[in-house]
Amino acid sequence: MRSVLYVLSAIMVIGLAFWAYRENYQTQEAQARSVSLQSQISEARQRLRVLNAEWAYLNRPDRLRDLAEINFDSLGLLPLQPYQFGRIDQISYPEPDPLPIMNAIDVINLEPREDGE
Repeated sequence: MRSVLYVLSAIMVIGLAFWAYRENYQTQEAQARSVSLQSQISEARQRLRVLNAEWAYLNRPDRLRDLAEINFDSLGLLPLQPYQFGRIDQISYPEPDPLPIMNAIDVINLEPREDGE
């Protein structure tokens, strides 16, 4: 009976060792993927910062003004005039929702309470 117990214990130890070995390698693989993803995120953030800087540089008002002047004839651009903008009275606002009307009895019975409500 003892020999069966020893064999089962040895098999359990071998199984646990195999499980621990496999978990160790899976953990190392997950850590390597994490480092790779962090590196990719860092590179993407760096590219985004560069693109934002380029966008800000290309959208400088003085540069855009110069481009508009250079391409004035080919684009057919005209200076903005005040009449090209709309007036406030031309805006159609939605109708306000009607307020719910309380019953006259409810309004009459609304007297201030002594506790301040």
